Amino acid sequence: RQRLMENARRRLREFDVGDKFSRLPLPRAAVLLPLLVRGGRLHLLLTVRSMQLRRSPGEVCFPGGKREATDKDDIDTALREAKEEVGLQPEKVEVICRLMPGIDKMNNLVTPVVGFIEGTFQATPNPDEVSEVFVVPLDYFVKPLNYKTLSYKTSSGYITRMHCFIYDDQEHKKSFKIWGLTAQFAVFLALVIFGERPTFEVDYDLDNLISSSENYFNNLYASIYERKKSNL
Repeated sequence: RQRLMENARRRLREFDVGDKFSRLPLPRAAVLLPLLVRGGRLHLLLTVRSMQLRRSPGEVCFPGGKREATDKDDIDTALREAKEEVGLQPEKVEVICRLMPGIDKMNNLVTPVVGFIEGTFQATPNPDEVSEVFVVPLDYFVKPLNYKTLSYKTSSGYITRMHCFIYDDQEHKKSFKIWGLTAQFAVFLALVIFGERPTFEVDYDLDNLISSSENYFNNLYASIYERKKSNL
């Protein structure tokens, strides 16, 4: 277990973006990518959004949300939201890094914060926000059993590839659909940690993952920025 975690820490720190993108003029949000070890394998904890929520009810996502004025940084946002949504205490998270951000459909800049949590963690979902909590082996995001790709056009007209995974959860006896930005972050995390080629196509040059992921983000951001300028 310790070796598995140490190898993951080492790989993740190479990809830490810190606050490199903090000056971009977009509203900010952050999500926590909680890693845990179970049965000798790395797993990711995910949530299902409550059906009562106005935006994306019933969709799979990571704990997270919009930045509040009292948050010091993206790490603060991610940890606060994880506590509110699934009862994960901030001091129980070993924060490792911040990975390349994404841009959601509301044009929020979303930063994924990666942290280790105990394999024994028992979530206490806040029913106003979260209906279910489940875990997926991280290697499912490079070697899935049920996967398809969708062509996706962003609000700014940028065409990109959207990953869509169906994961059959034995514990819950049901299937979960993981797609959109959540799937994008999970795939990137798995690529970083395992350093191997997935069984499907991705938008990155896997031999130059750091620079190609930055190029991908810069192109996406440029398309939004151009759209904003043309609307002025």
